[in-house]
Amino acid sequence: MDDRFNTASGWVLFAGIIALGLSYISSVVFETERPETLGYAVEVAEEAGGKAEMTMAQALNMEETTIEAGEKVFAKCAACHTITPGGANGIGPNLYGIMGKRIADPATGFAYSTVLAENGGVWDWENMNAWLKSPKTFANGTKMSFAGLSKIEDRAAVSLYMNGTNQNLAVPDYVEEIVEEAGAEDGAAEAVETEAEADEAGAAEAEQDAAAEVEEGGA
Repeated sequence: MDDRFNTASGWVLFAGIIALGLSYISSVVFETERPETLGYAVEVAEEAGGKAEMTMAQALNMEETTIEAGEKVFAKCAACHTITPGGANGIGPNLYGIMGKRIADPATGFAYSTVLAENGGVWDWENMNAWLKSPKTFANGTKMSFAGLSKIEDRAAVSLYMNGTNQNLAVPDYVEEIVEEAGAEDGAAEAVETEAEADEAGAAEAEQDAAAEVEEGGA
């Protein structure tokens, strides 16, 4: 009886030693290093920088920017505004002849928001562009609920349409900006030429120095 018990105990002990040894060996063979940063890295693609919006002058001079195109855009405004000589004010003021006029002109007989009435500016191309893009940004506190026109092409077209009712404002010329860009290109070309000339002069001077050293060595 005792012999059997001792034998069984011996095998159990032996099995335990084997298991412990295998555990140690596997920990040595398959040793893992703790990562510097815990967790999984999730790669997120960076959004490309948005292209700069064209200027109002550029948009107004596009072939697609016409009074007819602006009339179509104005359809979004027709529920609140009229644009006829002597037209009645509705939810919003009559917009006939508005371009070039004072912002919130009391002569229209419309009850404008205080923030607009205190603006003091005129409806030029840039102010109208900013207003149409986001009325609430242009005049925080305005009663106008329209969210705005996101495309500058639409803003330019509808501004041209509103101006076409009486031609108060001349369309700004975009040629000047093109000339400035051309001037910048010319300046860059001149800088490249100057650098090339400097490199050639330096090479010639180095050749002269080398020739002088050869002559001195021969002497």
